[in-house]
Amino acid sequence: MADLTQQEWVEQLEKDDNAVILDVRTDEEVEDGYIPNSVHIDIYMGQGFIDEVEKLDKSKNYYVYCRSGNRSGQACTLMGRLGFESTYNLLGGFNEWEGEVVE
Repeated sequence: MADLTQQEWVEQLEKDDNAVILDVRTDEEVEDGYIPNSVHIDIYMGQGFIDEVEKLDKSKNYYVYCRSGNRSGQACTLMGRLGFESTYNLLGGFNEWEGEVVE
């Protein structure tokens, strides 16, 4: 897992042909807007989150975000334990996101 600043996240994502953006916020938070092309799996689903994450392709690179960067960091750690090799946590999360947003 690596913690990336907004700028690092965007720069790396633009060059990554094997990237998946993962939003681990709640449904209510997603209703307020989300980063385009992201996959949504709520980390608060507990075992449900693990079940859904296990269905994902472990060979992909995952760019994970939440509201502030805390839950996404936890998600990256958890995904590492499940065998995901490349996870990147967005520092500051959606609160500080300055890129494109779907509302």
